[in-house]
Amino acid sequence: MSSRFVRPLLFAFLIISLPNFAIAADPLPAATSLVAAGDDYFFQGEYVGSSVPYGRIGLQVIAEGAGNFRGVVRIGGLPGLGWNGEAGPEFVGPRSAMTAKLAGPDGRTITLTVGSAVVRDASNRQLGVLRRVVRTSPSIGRRPPTGAVVLFDGSSTDEFDGANISEAGYLMHGAITKRAVRDFDLHLEFRTPFMPTARGQARGNSGVYIQQRYEVQILDSFGLAGAHNECAGVYKTKSPDVNMCLPPLAWQTYDIEFRAARFNAAGEKTADARLTVVHNGFPVQSNFALPNKTGAGKPEGPEPMPILLQNHGNPVEYRNVWIVER
Repeated sequence: MSSRFVRPLLFAFLIISLPNFAIAADPLPAATSLVAAGDDYFFQGEYVGSSVPYGRIGLQVIAEGAGNFRGVVRIGGLPGLGWNGEAGPEFVGPRSAMTAKLAGPDGRTITLTVGSAVVRDASNRQLGVLRRVVRTSPSIGRRPPTGAVVLFDGSSTDEFDGANISEAGYLMHGAITKRAVRDFDLHLEFRTPFMPTARGQARGNSGVYIQQRYEVQILDSFGLAGAHNECAGVYKTKSPDVNMCLPPLAWQTYDIEFRAARFNAAGEKTADARLTVVHNGFPVQSNFALPNKTGAGKPEGPEPMPILLQNHGNPVEYRNVWIVER
């Protein structure tokens, strides 16, 4: 694995003011802008601070539609930012105007207001205060090095077939590269929509189909455990080592290193394809040997094939896409 991708995830405090593998379009509402997302969006997100009895904790608050929220406590801090891998309690509850009160075990509650979360026990005694943070991948805006081919920088879609551009000027899901690829380094930035009423595979679904054979899943899996069919998972094959998914509408990064499978003159595979994925600056797949194609991918073979940005019916956007072929 190349060390040039491994960097800590940055964060800042937020100040808030009031075959294409295609399927049918998802009928559930999907907001692609903060304006369309509504007030619920500003409670969803990440919070950091300290609380009895855990000490330092992170809190990931997930919007679940109609003003309802679920909060997941991470002991030690947020994923990639101090979390020790231990899951704490979960809290659920609704929003009323500009306050949300989530109930957890033993009568404990978390009260969310704009930019902060207060933890209290059953006697209403304050146990801790958390502040909302917005994290940004350290490779956002990463510039293509010498020798890179720019696939999309907002100026042209000449490198893709089936390319569509969103109203905001970004590349949409469903595009496929005109060039076939073998070994490469790929950088891309993506943004999942805000779909609070959706669940599972219906929530911000797309994927990077390498050689149309191997899928690195894209999904709004913010706050989930991190499974093979969630963000940065190798579909149906391997879960990410850590779920580094940021909230929907946040720009996220994949930095991918890929080495194609090797075949002999008789067409027999002699070495598995190898994959490294750095998600938002954190390695989540490290030189993983791909045993076979994934899901609906095309069969393995010696010939180079294009990269597909999967159309799964949800409006996932892409920007700053470039590749270095090796």
